[in-house]
Amino acid sequence: MKKIIATRDAYGSALMDLGHENKDIVVLDADLSGSTKTGIFAKEFPDRFFNVGIAEQNLMGTAAGLAAVGKIPFTSTFAVFATGRAYEIIRNSICYPNLNVKIAATHAGLTVGEDGATHQALEDLSLMRSLPNMTVLNPADAEETKQAIKASAEHIGPVYIRLGRSGVPTLFDEDYKFEIGKGVELVDGTDITIIATGIMVGEALKAANELNKEGISARIINISTIKPIDKDIIIKAAKETKGIITAEEHNIIGGLGSAVAEVVVENAPTKMKRIGTMDVFGESGTGTELLRKYNLTCETIVKEAKDLLK
Repeated sequence: MKKIIATRDAYGSALMDLGHENKDIVVLDADLSGSTKTGIFAKEFPDRFFNVGIAEQNLMGTAAGLAAVGKIPFTSTFAVFATGRAYEIIRNSICYPNLNVKIAATHAGLTVGEDGATHQALEDLSLMRSLPNMTVLNPADAEETKQAIKASAEHIGPVYIRLGRSGVPTLFDEDYKFEIGKGVELVDGTDITIIATGIMVGEALKAANELNKEGISARIINISTIKPIDKDIIIKAAKETKGIITAEEHNIIGGLGSAVAEVVVENAPTKMKRIGTMDVFGESGTGTELLRKYNLTCETIVKEAKDLLK
């Protein structure tokens, strides 16, 4: 039985470990430390934790100031506030001067659930990917999250890390190797390639098993770095299989699907299908209900793969 752990929980424990390893790590939150799990760090290192209150622009501006004097700030709030309400400060105060700020935003995507459309960030990858100097990460499970947080601390420059509210199955163990800018082929396949990110990696793996039962060989690639994206692994897949499907818990505009399409159209044109929210807002409901309603499931991936191969 796979452990079910939310990526935000993995973030909290990884942050505390980093705090012990590096005294320059500081953490900032916008009055949501219980939800973002930065409260774990706050309890262990109260002198290195700053709650700026419900003031997300100040959250990012303060982090920029701390980075300018040599600290490594991790800033956290819900993804919709981090990337939406504070966008201009991230652009002009963090990315433009290329400061060493890490934005670990939780509660992204439809799986925020009952909080509804206003709190379901479905545009955050698009917003962050469009910013010069920004590195964009979307880990698939708890283990990849821990490694991504550590890699972010070691990376010099702005980083956006997308994290979720709900528990997700653990896909990887400690032998798994995460590297910024590198995709990972999880399953070899010759008929079709399914490129997934975040919680959709698990659905892609299920889809590969179902397709295999019907004699279809599906290659599964985990892209946890949305920017800089691993062009080599995508081009190789485009040339070696008959088409590509992307799967993400995000708007199909501007996220993983767009990033992969840009690589494919310029280097190795092939058939493509993007699975994600279809340029719409979410609504209130459980995470499971919403993923089903918006067709972010294993079943959708299987159907689209079979259709694309016709």
